[in-house]
Amino acid sequence: MNRRELIKAFAASASLTLAGRVWAAPATDARLLVVFLRGAYDAANVVVPVGSEFYYASRPTLAVARPDAGNPNAALALDAGWGLHPALRDSIYPLWARREIAFVPFAGTSDDLSRSHFETQDTIELGQAVGGSRDYRSGFMSRLATELTRVKPISFTDQLPLIFRGQNQIPNIGIASVSKPGVDDRQARLIREMYAKGDLANSVSEGFRVRDDVYKSVSEEMMAANRGAVSPRGFELSARRIGRLMREQFNLGFVDVGGWDTHVNQGAATGYLADRLGELGRGLAGFSEEIGPQMWRDTVVVVISEFGRTFRENGDRGTDHGHGSVYWVMGGGINGGRMAGEQVQVAQATLFQNRDFPVLTDYKAFFAGLIQHVYGLQQASLERIFTGIKPKDLNLV
Repeated sequence: MNRRELIKAFAASASLTLAGRVWAAPATDARLLVVFLRGAYDAANVVVPVGSEFYYASRPTLAVARPDAGNPNAALALDAGWGLHPALRDSIYPLWARREIAFVPFAGTSDDLSRSHFETQDTIELGQAVGGSRDYRSGFMSRLATELTRVKPISFTDQLPLIFRGQNQIPNIGIASVSKPGVDDRQARLIREMYAKGDLANSVSEGFRVRDDVYKSVSEEMMAANRGAVSPRGFELSARRIGRLMREQFNLGFVDVGGWDTHVNQGAATGYLADRLGELGRGLAGFSEEIGPQMWRDTVVVVISEFGRTFRENGDRGTDHGHGSVYWVMGGGINGGRMAGEQVQVAQATLFQNRDFPVLTDYKAFFAGLIQHVYGLQQASLERIFTGIKPKDLNLV
């Protein structure tokens, strides 16, 4: 029985609740990792609208060539209208061939038009309406964790991000450059004693336990890397660590990757953006390998960014802040190998404000629909995560 059949069988059975929370898909051991590309990656040069003449007219120096088997710098064919950046040839393209990745074009924040990195990142992480008062102590992944049982969340970041802030005590650790913990065992024991009789005693003890477990796991892998077993380069190495930790300890994770704000000298098939994509692709492929084929079938990875970039290149051979983006959904059990969600022809007439990709799939509806199927959540739970949002079913899982 595959993962989809398990979910269908589970959904057909009576829902089991515990203290008002859904006993969500424990049989599948579902894992979810959200990868946030901070800085707004140029989606139009990654998932390339190769069927659009307007794309090539709008980007005289940045456009990626149409698919051509004889040109190593040409886009890789996805379907008649779309191609993939060649920097992802050996990492992401094989996942497309195996139907383990889908792309959702024209995705983003329908209610946030600020084009501000910080404001739009906050909007997405909170998962709350822009117009009303917002609770900055309540990120949507924290609310998701509250609705699940047997959940083991973690943020692979130096500081706890907004997306995981809330009533749950969620550990975080920056693993891009892990060193020996700054608080030694003696100091940790004193801190535990200070809080031993207070309300935070369990949280403090659990925090030190998670820190020690993760440090031990990552340290072992660092030693392996020094022998050439694992590449030490940035996200590629970090992603393998994340894969190992999510294979062994955690099932709900978040990580952010910076370096995507390409205003100047962005490059086309080669250059700055291509180099970043190569690192990202190898990292994601490494994650899927490290988590292992069995768990990969029960894992969903979502790659998002705060917004896209201007469709036309600027005078500095780069792109500026835009609106609609392209989301990635990966996993061994997803309905991949396709472009998912509502689409329009890529042309000047369909640009948002005559400059950007439009948003046709709102991020809240997208995530609501995805987690509804991944975890078998009922409408009441979805309402507590994304108030007033109708889930959008893209048939991804």
